[in-house]
Amino acid sequence: MNAVHLLLGVQWVKAYTGSMGIAERKERQRAELREQILRVARDIVVKEGFPALSMRKLADAVEYAPATLYLHFENREAIAKELCVRGFQDLLAMLEPAAQVEDPLERLPKLAEAYVRFGLEHPETYRLIFMEDPKLSTALFGDHPEGPGPRSFGVLVQVFADLLAAGRLEEGTKPNQLAEVLWAGVHGIVSLRLTCTGFPGTPAEELTQVLVTTLVKGLPGLKAGRAQKKAR
Repeated sequence: MNAVHLLLGVQWVKAYTGSMGIAERKERQRAELREQILRVARDIVVKEGFPALSMRKLADAVEYAPATLYLHFENREAIAKELCVRGFQDLLAMLEPAAQVEDPLERLPKLAEAYVRFGLEHPETYRLIFMEDPKLSTALFGDHPEGPGPRSFGVLVQVFADLLAAGRLEEGTKPNQLAEVLWAGVHGIVSLRLTCTGFPGTPAEELTQVLVTTLVKGLPGLKAGRAQKKAR
């Protein structure tokens, strides 16, 4: 290879690496803008609720034309869906420390407490995930079996599966069904606190303890009814 060929080769490499650098920079800027849009959208939802979020308002907040936002998200619902995904990721992160408790019977109340704590500490995120538009959570559970939504539910299922495997539940018990009962219970506690703030009820933490105790041991001090006594 002579000097001319060598020089041409060096120039080609510089041009190629230079163009790669520009492409990478543009992709990084695109990713950063997408994250900025989501961050600002989340701030609006947390402070004002999901109904306050609009593409026009979001464009003004990030100081870009609305058309720019549509290059990243099809519509407001697409942004909401992504926020739901991230909300479930936050929920999963809250559940994971409790999920590490080895004894499933000790793990159960820890998971319930972590779930309720998440809902009460992140009310707008919780509302967006579970109480805004059923299409959002339906899409997460239907389209992404390995996503944070199904994985969060899987953590609840696992505690009952472990109890069954350890012989501490009757054969034929359905872990998924019991996980749904637990989920319905903790969701009910969170929802009641978020929607009925004036209701002078029992503190959420105490309700959670009662829920788990009742689920595990049944109603405290339950006595046989009259019909049962006659049958004996």
